[in-house]
Amino acid sequence: MEIDTVLWSRLLTGLTLSFHVIFATVGVSVPLMIAIAEFVGIRKKDPHYILMAKRWTRGFVISVAVGVVTGTAIAMQLALVWPNFMKLAGNVVALPLFMEVFAFFFEAIFLGIYLYTWDRFRNPYMHWLLTIPIVAGAGMSAFFITTVNGFMNQPEGFILEAGHFAAVNPIEAMLNTATPSKVLHVLTSAYMTGAALLAGIAAFTMIRKGATAYYKKSLNLMMGVLLVFGLLTTVAGDVSAKFLAEHQPEKLAAAEWHFETESGADLIFLGWLNAEREVIGALHLPKALSFLAFGDFNAEVTGLNEFPPDEHPPLLVHYLFDFMVSIGFLLLAVSALYFLFVLWKKRNEYNKLLLWVIALCAPLAFLAVEMGWFYAEVGRQPWIIRGYMRVEEAATSSPNVMPLFFVFLLLYIVLGVLCAIVLRRLFRNNPADAEFERYMQSKHSQQAGESERT
Repeated sequence: MEIDTVLWSRLLTGLTLSFHVIFATVGVSVPLMIAIAEFVGIRKKDPHYILMAKRWTRGFVISVAVGVVTGTAIAMQLALVWPNFMKLAGNVVALPLFMEVFAFFFEAIFLGIYLYTWDRFRNPYMHWLLTIPIVAGAGMSAFFITTVNGFMNQPEGFILEAGHFAAVNPIEAMLNTATPSKVLHVLTSAYMTGAALLAGIAAFTMIRKGATAYYKKSLNLMMGVLLVFGLLTTVAGDVSAKFLAEHQPEKLAAAEWHFETESGADLIFLGWLNAEREVIGALHLPKALSFLAFGDFNAEVTGLNEFPPDEHPPLLVHYLFDFMVSIGFLLLAVSALYFLFVLWKKRNEYNKLLLWVIALCAPLAFLAVEMGWFYAEVGRQPWIIRGYMRVEEAATSSPNVMPLFFVFLLLYIVLGVLCAIVLRRLFRNNPADAEFERYMQSKHSQQAGESERT
């Protein structure tokens, strides 16, 4: 039986990216949460926040280890699974791929220093300053790898000669038209997801073990961060939509099932298509798509029928887009509701129903990230480099890609299970309240020893 190597190449890359994006999101977002917690702890002289930073750092290190494996797999698959892509664009994307590796090592060096210098400085701000290069390194990793994706969507910085990219300007290729909106959306959504994760953990623990001071403070802090980055992610989503309307109108049209060019276009939510591609059972928001695309309720929005049928993205992206946006607004609404309860003294922000909703926001946030990346990748179809190379032209012709899929599937199952076991034992066998008591005892002992020496 003949193997469809293009299909298996898609499946393998989709599998790897779906698994990797979980750890990449944690790797980008959690360093900022650690930095915020330690800074608040120093400013307030509150050891609870210092302990948060310590505990989150331990979990972060585990996620980094898994992320290294999956990131290496992606780099290897670019050469093995998409050889024609690398042959055409390798000299363009080589710089950001190298810089992403540099950013990782930059982050890793300072992370090692940070881990082994707790309580080694007389001025605690000196230790906190080490979080700045860690946060910067994580952000740079996201920036450089996102520029590669931006180039695939908006290829610039070269001249096409005899079917090859020549006179390459790697800086112009990295800073392509798609880069600003993509980087902004990736970073804000990652930070929002990291805050939702840590808030969800705190809420779930409070449901199971009660609302202790440590988890109350953790929840309050992360819900504040979630609210801020929820608002920023909304702004980033608006910027991204306007970029698509101008530079990738077919992608926006596919996401909104907008087939005919018209002014005052409606935004379509959910629904389904019949055989004649008519939208059935959807919620129509009058003129909202025109406003989303151009900031004008009467603006003209290009329809999908303006493009050749063989260049239409799969219409499934409509659901990816809808659920991604819906979850984003849900996270923003939950964080706003939480602080409404905080301000409204008659309501209890720690009631079980609200805590359950916050706990569920953590997996939903990661689901939104997954859907966002699937929309970004599937919505670019049939192109791997928009306008220059189709996916089927880039894929390997080797039949070994099918068994390779199952090898990596097994690898990711093993990695996922091991990561879950390690994290569970790391924190379940060392509860926060028990660790806080030991931490305070060691502090008192240290202060007593210093007093005696004085």
